[in-house]
Amino acid sequence: MCSRIRSWIASLALCASGEAVASGTPLPRRSAPKRWPASRCWTRSFAHPLAQQALFQGGALFDSMTVWQNVAFRLLRGSLKRPTEEAREIAIEKLRRVGLTPDVADLFPSELSGGMQKRVGLARAIAAEPEIIFFDEPTTGLDPIMSGVINDLIREIVVEMGATAMTITHDMSSVRAIADNVAMLHGGVIQWSGPVADMDASGDPYLTQFIAGSADGPIEAVR
Repeated sequence: MCSRIRSWIASLALCASGEAVASGTPLPRRSAPKRWPASRCWTRSFAHPLAQQALFQGGALFDSMTVWQNVAFRLLRGSLKRPTEEAREIAIEKLRRVGLTPDVADLFPSELSGGMQKRVGLARAIAAEPEIIFFDEPTTGLDPIMSGVINDLIREIVVEMGATAMTITHDMSSVRAIADNVAMLHGGVIQWSGPVADMDASGDPYLTQFIAGSADGPIEAVR
């Protein structure tokens, strides 16, 4: 369900019914096909009136491209295409913003640690100055210390840019570090939503069980 909401906003999937609005812009609805062909997804997303980018769960870096080419991916093609040297300069600037030195720019993703790959993914997400940034499980596979670093970076950068961030995560430390508002989804239904400060005293049994990580409660656990 979380991924579906993200796909609606990115226009990679269309709403079958109801109304969805992002930044005051009505999102398109579908009448027949459930999903756009993969070959059209990039074009459709790039043509969307809202500038948006994503930090993917696994980093999703292109292993055949250098770090700077990954960061500048959006700036090397499409409507935002820049001259190569300018795109490289922007990429290096964004790498610095996420705490990586210029010498990393010419390395390949396979030469980086997991934490560094996440930083590169974050640099790519902010390279085109998007209005909306999607974060898909941003701390997956990271140790607690690096998770904290990435959470702090995300929060700092989103506030600095004035962007809207939508984060899909099961990591409650990320929720507390990144979020202003929270929605708890279960079974395709929003069980609770509200300010992150109200989360612990919500009184909602689904949210309480999830925060506690308990096997007992309305969310069935596979034993």
